[in-house]
Amino acid sequence: MKRRDFLGAAAGAIALPALVTSASAADRIEWRMATSWPKGAPGVGVNAQRLADRIGAMSGGRLTVKLYGAGEIVPPFEVFDAVSQGVCEMGHGTPYYWQGKNPAFHYFTGVPFGLTAPETAGWLAYGGGQALWEEAYAPFGVLPFYAGSSGVQAGGWFNREITTLDDLKGLSFRIAGLGGEVMRRLGVSVVLTPPGEIFTSMKSGAIDAAEWVGPWNDMAFGLDKVAKYYYLPAFHEAGPSLELLVSKKKFEALPADLQEIVRGAALATAAETLADFTFHNIEAFARLVATGGTELREWPEPVAAAMAKASNEVLAELAATSDLSGRIATSYSDYLAKAREWSKWSDAAMLRLRNGHPAG
Repeated sequence: MKRRDFLGAAAGAIALPALVTSASAADRIEWRMATSWPKGAPGVGVNAQRLADRIGAMSGGRLTVKLYGAGEIVPPFEVFDAVSQGVCEMGHGTPYYWQGKNPAFHYFTGVPFGLTAPETAGWLAYGGGQALWEEAYAPFGVLPFYAGSSGVQAGGWFNREITTLDDLKGLSFRIAGLGGEVMRRLGVSVVLTPPGEIFTSMKSGAIDAAEWVGPWNDMAFGLDKVAKYYYLPAFHEAGPSLELLVSKKKFEALPADLQEIVRGAALATAAETLADFTFHNIEAFARLVATGGTELREWPEPVAAAMAKASNEVLAELAATSDLSGRIATSYSDYLAKAREWSKWSDAAMLRLRNGHPAG
């Protein structure tokens, strides 16, 4: 192809979006999206809004989505029910918030000492994870779409230092997912405060410690103002997934091109969400360190070892809850074993190399 022909073809490709015309009123479909997050919350609320807006833009207004923050339609932990029962067509949250429906849902957010965000994306897209996820949600008439990750999360904010297992006993700790069950077995009093209530619960003394996401979100929610000790990383959230929930009935009623737009918008938002969290966590952590006053800590080895032992027990029990849980557990753990081997010679090795020989 000659250069001018190539440039002409490229220009035509770039101009294609301009050919999308606005939908007439009769052609428009309007959906509602309930979320588990306060509207505009960094990372989670913002990217839920971007996803809703992207669907409208990509469809030329044929399918528009109005977003509602936590509590505006339903409480944060009832978003799955809202989609399942037809209260709204879409939802944005994370699978372990609905684990009361089926404990196997935990695998699709993440498990203790589990997959990182890129590894999770690989398992879902190419390792059979997506098909298992859809099977788990099928009885509820809900379709799940991967919508990104925060990346590695933080272990939590504490109002006292944790040096031994005894320091955990009796603590009232806001922690989500299977990490909460692990902590309960280590003597912690576990609570699952909705995100919008974490700061006030810490400030009032209703809870002694809390994990939320990472530096960006934690500081935005003011957690650095109400606790001194910051434990990193989260043993239970190496790369937790966010999800777009869609009513299966409503989705299947869409024309094929709009179905593909929903899929494509979720994929684009997944990439954008991880980039958003990665950039802003790096920036926020730099500010946290520069400001001073926060004591950064890693989990002491005896505490980490106890967490790992309890995690293995919890995961074995989860795998035994049903045939489906067993199949999901096998798929996940087999892939995790391979991921561990590869990461020793890829990510972990690169970080050791980089940190031992910094350039620039």
